Amino acid sequence: MKKCVVVTGGSKGLGKAIVKKFLSNEKYNVATFSRSETDFIRKKRKENKDRFTYRSVDISERQSVRSFVNEVSEKYGSVDVLVNNAGVARDDVLALQPTNDMDSMIDINLKGTLEVTKSCVRKMLPQRSGRIINITSIVGQSGYRGLSVYSVTKSGLDGLTRSMARELGGRGITVNSIAPGFLKTEMTQALDESQRDQIIRRTPMGRLGTTEDVVGLVCFLASSKAEFITGQTIAVDGGITA
Repeated sequence: MKKCVVVTGGSKGLGKAIVKKFLSNEKYNVATFSRSETDFIRKKRKENKDRFTYRSVDISERQSVRSFVNEVSEKYGSVDVLVNNAGVARDDVLALQPTNDMDSMIDINLKGTLEVTKSCVRKMLPQRSGRIINITSIVGQSGYRGLSVYSVTKSGLDGLTRSMARELGGRGITVNSIAPGFLKTEMTQALDESQRDQIIRRTPMGRLGTTEDVVGLVCFLASSKAEFITGQTIAVDGGITA
């Protein structure tokens, strides 16, 4: 029987790479949502009609999130893996941060993720099995100027990981965080060349990360090989936080 993987924010960036990787394995059905459909989503929908489900959902709309999870569970018969990837970053020093930007990060990164996790956990509990993988950030572990609110949301998810690991361990459900460093995605394209060069100089591996650097760990934590790993935050950052 195929396992069902739910990936939030799977239309671009890291989420896109995660969706693509799981779809390459016939053992998985994959479901994802984002606020808007992309060419990638349209292509995968055509290629994987039976194994792939996509819906346009705003993660901050709780009822839409619940309906999505219920639909996926009914279609595939289970929810086995949840990858909480959806997130936004708005940089500014706290004193000047627009309230709307603060609310957006909290609503999407924290509240939305909590709602998805709650809905999926309710499907996992009767199964007495499941994998929850939270994509956080090294920003939640180390201070970065201009990213105070973003840091709050990501460190909050690391706290969720530890608490949920204790809540769910007895039911065979593991919960872990992956904290990427600076990756070559849409989020870092806004950086200018001098900013990217500075990050690279500070990184022992001497480069920005790629989505593939993270995807392998996601798949490992979703597998039976990681069944005794829970409550951990694992940095994938080329050594920048070493």
